[in-house]
Amino acid sequence: MSANRSLISPTTNSLLEQALRDKLKRRSETTGKLGELEPLAVRIGLIQNTLKPRFDQPQLAVFASDHGLAVDGVCASSANQPSTAALVQSLLTSQLPVSVFARIQGMGLNVVDCGVAESVLPHPRLMARKIAHGTRNLRVANAMSLEQAHAAIRAGMEIADALPGNVLACAGVGIGAHESAALVMSGLSGDPVRELVLPGPGMPSEAESLLMMVMQTAQGRHGQLNDAVEVLAAVGGFEIAMMVGVMLVAASKRHLIMIDGMPACAALMVASRIAPTVTDYCVFCRSHSHPGLTQALSLFQAMALLELGMESTDGTGATLAYPLVRSAAALLTEVAEGEDPGPSLPAEMNGGGRSSRFG
Repeated sequence: MSANRSLISPTTNSLLEQALRDKLKRRSETTGKLGELEPLAVRIGLIQNTLKPRFDQPQLAVFASDHGLAVDGVCASSANQPSTAALVQSLLTSQLPVSVFARIQGMGLNVVDCGVAESVLPHPRLMARKIAHGTRNLRVANAMSLEQAHAAIRAGMEIADALPGNVLACAGVGIGAHESAALVMSGLSGDPVRELVLPGPGMPSEAESLLMMVMQTAQGRHGQLNDAVEVLAAVGGFEIAMMVGVMLVAASKRHLIMIDGMPACAALMVASRIAPTVTDYCVFCRSHSHPGLTQALSLFQAMALLELGMESTDGTGATLAYPLVRSAAALLTEVAEGEDPGPSLPAEMNGGGRSSRFG
């Protein structure tokens, strides 16, 4: 994975940042200030390395996998949740809001079978990349082998390399996905797993006791690991591993990455241990109000673009936040101020700077 360290450039560029801020200031003098939309616009301009950012063929990728941890009955929502295979079919057949929202926002929907326990019927939007039929029970063994973890990361890299467009929203789903993600993030950050996994005061005390017993047993078995990929293999899921590869390649191509949900946050934490600058290319979304997700976002010192109080499938928040992202870019690119055709880079950078291929 060492090659990705040099392939992912930091977005820091003081000349371009000042030019972006100046451009927004000139607009605000006639149109008024637009609050948090303005720093988002600056962020997008820095990601695309241009004064005129544009988005092309946005993609939503939902990565699905089952987790051996579920056999211990610790997944709080699994009793009311369809199987992962059924969830995948609902995604593919537009039976969930996320699928419909993606379509009406013009986002390509890609559902990836990373390790669903059951067979999934073929579909034009389904990517069959199954590493295994679910991970092992991490309480008694590593969730996956190191070879499987690396294979999943490579598969994610290939997916990101093949997908069109320059913005990619990532979400992970599956029975046990939240619990596995909490263990990955706790193992890498040192934060107590309790703060990442407990859904709140409404959980029955018996279920909470069982959950924490299993989580702490798993941590006791795997708690001495420091390497990010080793932690991923020990307690992670195939969907997390595949998103690691996706994020590394998307960032190396200077694409915007929209992070939605706990599994995506866990993948970003692993990816950031491989190439720290990957976080420069990310914005955060949320599709549910789980307190553990709030804690996960705080580890990145981030807030979700929108807080709508939803309890929906991960990825839903990204589809609803995308128009906000597109509007922030339009502040720089579409709002006329008598300068078009204008430069895509500050004059000081035009000599040696690299212009965006979308500028």
